[in-house]
Amino acid sequence: MTFLELHPLTAAELSAVVKLDELCFGGLWTRSGYERELDSPSSQLLVLEARRETKESGFPIVSSESFTQNSLKAEIEADPTSQKSLLGLGCYWSILEEAHITILAVHPNYQRQGLGQLMLYALLRDAKKRQLEWATLEVKPSNQAALSLYHKFGFTEAGRRRRYYKDTGEDALILWRGGLQAQEFEETLTHCYQQVERQLTLGDWQLWTDEAIEEAS
Repeated sequence: MTFLELHPLTAAELSAVVKLDELCFGGLWTRSGYERELDSPSSQLLVLEARRETKESGFPIVSSESFTQNSLKAEIEADPTSQKSLLGLGCYWSILEEAHITILAVHPNYQRQGLGQLMLYALLRDAKKRQLEWATLEVKPSNQAALSLYHKFGFTEAGRRRRYYKDTGEDALILWRGGLQAQEFEETLTHCYQQVERQLTLGDWQLWTDEAIEEAS
């Protein structure tokens, strides 16, 4: 069983986050960019980590043997004395009543296991808790896995930005999800989280506590 912890990004994790960014996006944001995000009151960054139990903390996390078995990338592992390894990252900006999701990343070795859905759930749950009314993001039309994920949460296409992605020259689809404070959205979140729980169980993942997501912020 691999234990996961979801929590806000800290300065101590910046190096690991920059390396995950490089793996997933080829270097979308620099270290100084993430530092600015940490200092911004309108930016919310969440990270997903696997951990190992220590005598000092008693925190139940994945063992060092499991790290090897799971082939975790050495370049994103933190200080081995802490036995932490970064698996996911999510960020949104709160702009008036809008949550603008800017980053959703899962380590390439751990995609399609429910971790991306867990990260998106956590971001949207946090936005709802902060009384935001709608969410938006940009995505490549060719990224069918991401589109499928966003559609599960009720996002719909609201526009297109021409040649938005410099690496491929692709347009960006602008997706939008309103009604974050409505009962219907709460039901969508509940349904999506139930799906996440089942998928994590099948993948031998376990969150540290049942309240891990609610307490992420």
